[in-house]
Amino acid sequence: MLKKTLFMLALYPARLPKYTTTQLTALVVLRVLIGWHFLYEGMVKVVNPYWTSAGFFLETKGIFSGLATAIVASPAALGIVDFLNKWGLIAIGLGLIAGCLTRIASISGIALLFFYYIFNPPFIGYTYTIPVEGSYLVVNKNLIEMCALFVLTIFPTGTIIGLDRLIFLKKKPE
Repeated sequence: MLKKTLFMLALYPARLPKYTTTQLTALVVLRVLIGWHFLYEGMVKVVNPYWTSAGFFLETKGIFSGLATAIVASPAALGIVDFLNKWGLIAIGLGLIAGCLTRIASISGIALLFFYYIFNPPFIGYTYTIPVEGSYLVVNKNLIEMCALFVLTIFPTGTIIGLDRLIFLKKKPE
């Protein structure tokens, strides 16, 4: 029943619940701010010809340190990861800002942030040479932004304010 309801909501946005102006505004502002963060991070990486994710991977601690070392050791793998990281950030950011394919953008953002989180987890005993904004214990900005993107996934504001309204606008079945 839940799957059918979610499918119907995705296909027929007119059946979406009505939000108050304050609720809708808060959700759209959250979506745009997170989109801006992703877009900005991607653009900074694209315009810097010396940027690479190698430094991030060399800092990896825990069970994924071997995979990170293997990625850095392979120029081809590192190039692919760098390309996907840069352009993935930009695509996710643009999707969230424009409200275009917002569920896909939100889920992609969750996946990307999850990789950031598991490759450099904020756990006790792990020290990093790259400075962080604060002192974390399990919860860091990546985890918080993942949760915010999850909220945007289940409250698809793009079908109300965004290009998703044009993409997924369909007439009700007769």
